[in-house]
Amino acid sequence: MKRLMKTLTRCALAAAATAALATGALAADLKVGLSVSLSGPNSSLGVPYSKGMAAAQSYKGEINGRKVQLVVLDDGSDPTTAGRNARKLIEEDKVDVIMGTSGVPAAIAMAQVAKETKTPMIGLTPISIDPADNPWVVTVAQPTQLMVDAVVDRMKRNGVKTVGYIGFSDAWGDLVWNALNKAADKQGIKVVSNERYARADASVTGQVLKIIALKPDAVMTGGAGTPGALPFLALQERGFKGGIYGQHGLINPDFVRVAGSAAQGALMPTGPIIVAEQLPDGSPTKKLSLDFRSVFQKVNGAPTVDAFSAYSFDGWMVFADAAARAKGEPGTPEFRASLRDAIFSTKEVVGTHGVYNFKPGNLSGVDERARVIVKLDNGKWVLAP
Repeated sequence: MKRLMKTLTRCALAAAATAALATGALAADLKVGLSVSLSGPNSSLGVPYSKGMAAAQSYKGEINGRKVQLVVLDDGSDPTTAGRNARKLIEEDKVDVIMGTSGVPAAIAMAQVAKETKTPMIGLTPISIDPADNPWVVTVAQPTQLMVDAVVDRMKRNGVKTVGYIGFSDAWGDLVWNALNKAADKQGIKVVSNERYARADASVTGQVLKIIALKPDAVMTGGAGTPGALPFLALQERGFKGGIYGQHGLINPDFVRVAGSAAQGALMPTGPIIVAEQLPDGSPTKKLSLDFRSVFQKVNGAPTVDAFSAYSFDGWMVFADAAARAKGEPGTPEFRASLRDAIFSTKEVVGTHGVYNFKPGNLSGVDERARVIVKLDNGKWVLAP
């Protein structure tokens, strides 16, 4: 009897050890690397990105029996650091996919590393790269042109004939400027200025005075996050009475807090997640958006009131769908290549910002279902049909 008990004990211990080893292996079966701006001028975007990713991991932390590990690094709002982070995540942490980051220049730096190392990247912000030159990158953010087209269409309906522009003096400012010119030309609206400022600037008074002197019917802004509030404040200080329009880079609570009454009535495009409760029941994104709101509250202990945390969530949904279809062993070049191919064959994956369909040669995977126009009314975003 004693011999039998000893044998059973040895078997139980062996089984427990095997289970522990299996659990340990399972914990790192899939790895996601996230580089975002947890500090610096882009942190008002980066912090929501990281919180949204934590919610996504809680919502779907296992894929085909494999647990997903998340590795997060702070790029300090610096493109060079973002590129360095991407390399560390790939070469040292051995992630299967990278995601990020909080600004276009930094995202471009990460995309270059993704190309060099043949690692799939899911961008969380619009990225101005040639998909034919870099077949390893997609983005869940709406194309700038898609969003600005909606803004300019609203300008036309509001009787705007001339519009001034002020935006960042970087790649994001360029993206909005180029999209504005293309859309305005089609609608017969004249763009009368191209004023720029740096994300770290404390004032844009000089630029705004130049715009006001031209007496445009409206002003379009090409900023993002907290620094995106500067033109609104300066226009209010100088008594500008025309319409003020923004874009999806401004949809976050820090912008609302800093801009205050200066942004009252401003019209902007955004993903439908921002007004999920106001969407019709037939909206394809409504159910998942409300699920996201719930899990975000549970994980972060506060409600989500921005658009950026939802991009992270959507990036994870795209990854999860592709990882379930990818072949090979995670952590290997073969798996990363298969994961890339699976991402580029994404079909009708529902997110909070839109419904995603990717194919080779296409950087973005959304259509008109990924945009609505909202108005800022007493600090709240209201659907403007």
